[in-house]
Amino acid sequence: MQWQRAISLAAAVVALALPVGAAEQATLTNGFTLRCDHHALVDGHVRLYLSAGESNFIALPPNDIQSIARLPDPPQPQAAAAHPAAIDANLSKADLHEMLAEAGQTHNLDVDLLASVVKAESGGNARAVSPAGARGLMQLMPATATDLGVADTFQPNENVRGGSAYLDALLTRYHDSLALALAAYNAGPTAVDKYHGIPPYRETRAYVARVIHEFNRRVLAREARQRQVSASAASLPH
Repeated sequence: MQWQRAISLAAAVVALALPVGAAEQATLTNGFTLRCDHHALVDGHVRLYLSAGESNFIALPPNDIQSIARLPDPPQPQAAAAHPAAIDANLSKADLHEMLAEAGQTHNLDVDLLASVVKAESGGNARAVSPAGARGLMQLMPATATDLGVADTFQPNENVRGGSAYLDALLTRYHDSLALALAAYNAGPTAVDKYHGIPPYRETRAYVARVIHEFNRRVLAREARQRQVSASAASLPH
């Protein structure tokens, strides 16, 4: 199926080019603290940038700032591990594609986008469990699964249905910005809203870049196949 939503990828390229783990905390001379993305000395004032980029900042005299410290990255989640009960948990490519195509049609999502998310989340293992407790093909947290009406996250159809509905809701929330929706899928909407963009978490930025790269690869391969089919059809005698 053709990609119907006007997703925004340009913002993702810019945001992902920024230094990873750039969150800082400024301690002011009055005792208050302020978190920022990064800082710079401009025209004799220290600019505390509240988000990635150069447009959103607070300018303070240097004497008002006692210190600025870099904040450590949050603990990095490990790759999802196979559930102990997993026996031949990987679906066939045909079965998985059929599930993703059905979910994509329901939520107006490209099947290759959903496949890219599944690859990044679980590698296609329907019984995958992360150290944080996320489960199944699209790695749904138990609370999220409950909110989505998913009774059994290890049932591939239910998991894909719930994960697709969640991604659809995130794309709607972030006005079809794929980068922000993926960041929220990985780190949670609270983190995206807090940083007004992709959070400065190494794992989250790597995740967004990985999914977008895989999605683009799949789309280009699909278009190449379509061109090949069209060329073969055109070469047939009429």
